[in-house]
Amino acid sequence: ALGFAAAPAPAPKPKAKKPALAFPADYDDEAKDIIRAVKPYSMTSPERLNAFILATRYIARHNIPGDIVECGVWRGGSMQACARTLLSVGETERGLYLFDTYEGMTPPTAEDLRRDGRPAQELLDAQGKDRPIWAVASLEDVKAGFESVPYPKERVHYVQGRVEDTVPGQAPEQISILRLDTDWYASTKHELEHLYDRLVPGGVLLIDDYGYWQGSRQAVDEFLEKTGERLLLLRMDEGRIAVKP
Repeated sequence: ALGFAAAPAPAPKPKAKKPALAFPADYDDEAKDIIRAVKPYSMTSPERLNAFILATRYIARHNIPGDIVECGVWRGGSMQACARTLLSVGETERGLYLFDTYEGMTPPTAEDLRRDGRPAQELLDAQGKDRPIWAVASLEDVKAGFESVPYPKERVHYVQGRVEDTVPGQAPEQISILRLDTDWYASTKHELEHLYDRLVPGGVLLIDDYGYWQGSRQAVDEFLEKTGERLLLLRMDEGRIAVKP
């Protein structure tokens, strides 16, 4: 019998490439490398990651004392960026505190509207729990991500639970950078009321969702109004950054 050559299998369609991260022209190469390395573990924009990197260099350069606290970590990418930056400047003494439920967002309240006025609860209900808005990442997932970051493991503290239950009890006494990313009014209010006093003068406050979730903004504005604290909140796209006087 005549042999027929098998028709060549159709070539697999090339997968659509993820667009390369675009950076402003003034970002330095080290910051760009760090942002690229942590991006799979972060929903934070390059602009806000770069701000965290610059804040970390600043506290190291000026010997601002204290540990680094993040409330709301998702997969841990932002704190990975901080740890990589500390390693790059030869600092490995600071404690890194990652506060999260490690099982996704806590329920929002009436204050929690997106900037366009849509209630957070409505937006959550419209999406499956696997969608980014729910920010679900397990403690195991976050720890696995940190495996590639050679920061001393005993200095990385994972604190599981609602911040209303874990803060301030499990927070360090002195804080050099306080990064708030739990999105909602009630949690942000609690964090500021209990942790801002522990942020040292010259320390850096980062608020991730001030320009996105109305509850986050309301909690910050009310806190500043109540305390009379004079902070210049500088924009980092949807977030804000300030140095404590």
